[in-house]
Amino acid sequence: MAVAFVFPGQGSQSVGMLAALANVSPIIQSTFAEASQVLGYDLWDLCQNGPEERLNATERTQPAMLAAGVATFRLWRERGGPLPRAVAGHSLGEFSAVVVAGCMEFRDAIALVKYRGEIMQAALPAGQGAMAAVLGLEDAEIEAACREAAGAQVVETANFNSPGQVVIAGHREAVQRALEAAKARGAKRAVLLPVSAPCHTSLMREAAEKLRQRLAQAPVKPTGAIALYGVDLRVQQSAEEIRAALVKQLATAVYWSATIRALIAAGFDTFVECGPGKVLTGLNRRIDKNRDLKMLALEDPASLDQALAILGGVSA
Repeated sequence: MAVAFVFPGQGSQSVGMLAALANVSPIIQSTFAEASQVLGYDLWDLCQNGPEERLNATERTQPAMLAAGVATFRLWRERGGPLPRAVAGHSLGEFSAVVVAGCMEFRDAIALVKYRGEIMQAALPAGQGAMAAVLGLEDAEIEAACREAAGAQVVETANFNSPGQVVIAGHREAVQRALEAAKARGAKRAVLLPVSAPCHTSLMREAAEKLRQRLAQAPVKPTGAIALYGVDLRVQQSAEEIRAALVKQLATAVYWSATIRALIAAGFDTFVECGPGKVLTGLNRRIDKNRDLKMLALEDPASLDQALAILGGVSA
């Protein structure tokens, strides 16, 4: 089996996440404690007790999701789970992938994603941006709906998640116009998402430039034994390539379907989602239904034991 680990981004967070896995080993809470020292507040307490609105603020969601992905991976390794041959992350999840691949220290990544969240939130005044999911419509039709609806504002495709699922983002009014245009073109569903920052659009270019300047000062090492797949659908090998990919994805679309297809084409047949929930596992199953692929999610002790039994390690 050729195993790739994938890491989710914003949207997979929830109050109480990883509580069951924390009962398996203290490594979960100790990872969050390490992050809390960088952040200056108790990240584990926020994730367990909320309030939800505070956890969902992007400058807090991003460190929380990074810590969740790294903590789950550390537990996997503690239990004897083998190293993957490749890693990839969805949006923010690329930072988890970079840490797991050994290219960046966890503490440095926590500080970076906190900053990333702050500059994203500041890119557009609260209430002026929006993201929405369009289901059951061809990609080209959704892109046409965005062009039709934009006018003097911005609305663009932001996430190509799986066949028939695309996220759009931009100015709120333009996004709403694009939703109506998508429905008129035959979309099965078109709904606003509970996200205020228009991620992965040209509205994030100024934030991307700020992130570029910050990343230039961050210690980044070239990839080693684990292949790191980034926004360009190929392995990012040098420190310069890794930095460039992390900057580029902030203001351009996430091509998740193409990322998974690139991994499959490279020979990977087993995908393990590392972090809370199983959003990526559901997407991955829809991306390629015609092959004998294993899709696993480490979301609780039972699924952890199942994956360890399949891939090797110490099950309870």
